[in-house]
Amino acid sequence: MAGDLPDYYFRIRENGAAVFKVDTENRQRRIEMDQIAVVNTRNGEIKPQGDRRLTPEDLAEIEAWMARRVALLAARDIDDILRAVDYLNLTTHWVQTKASEAQLDEVTDSLLLAMHDLRTVLVRKKAERLMKGMPSEGNTD
Repeated sequence: MAGDLPDYYFRIRENGAAVFKVDTENRQRRIEMDQIAVVNTRNGEIKPQGDRRLTPEDLAEIEAWMARRVALLAARDIDDILRAVDYLNLTTHWVQTKASEAQLDEVTDSLLLAMHDLRTVLVRKKAERLMKGMPSEGNTD
């Protein structure tokens, strides 16, 4: 059973992980985890623990984990935003069909300001993207 364990364990933490080498090949047949590094997914930094020198295998495993982790977090960000779109639609339905006047008084200003702020940023970002795609003046290609 212990032989099925991965060689590395990543303890997730804010902006990265603590990296452990998993050892099951010891005399006591216990699972031992030796911390070998700390990684920061935000800036790509890999710091060996103490005086340890990371092997090429260690670095390859850590870099592969970091790539997978960054991709997972990016996918989660998009999923969160798509959920926000769902919540906006559900909120619209609630406002139209179920909300009392007291409930509307409680949420209207906050919703309007948040939606105005979001719309302003979205319109500005879309305009910036459109401007990047336009040919520059004098270029008639």
